[in-house]
Amino acid sequence: MARNKMVNAVVVALTAEEETQRDAEEKAWADGNGARQMEAIRRERDNLLASTDWTANSDVTMSTAMTTYRQALRDLPASNAVYADVTWPTKP
Repeated sequence: MARNKMVNAVVVALTAEEETQRDAEEKAWADGNGARQMEAIRRERDNLLASTDWTANSDVTMSTAMTTYRQALRDLPASNAVYADVTWPTKP
């Protein structure tokens, strides 16, 4: 399917060179999907860890359940590559 662009409010078909460039851009975007998924997993994991950082203070005794939860969060990126497939641990 031919792609178009707007030039001075007129619809114009992309040239063969522009089509090739656009194909390359779309391929690069698709190829980067895995990295974007991993970044989303790490970002959510980091937020969840940050919300429990206070439990690691020296004046707080961290429960075994919290220790297990935090370790499960740290292990997530190694065991998941697709955000939709992540099974997030339950916060105690």
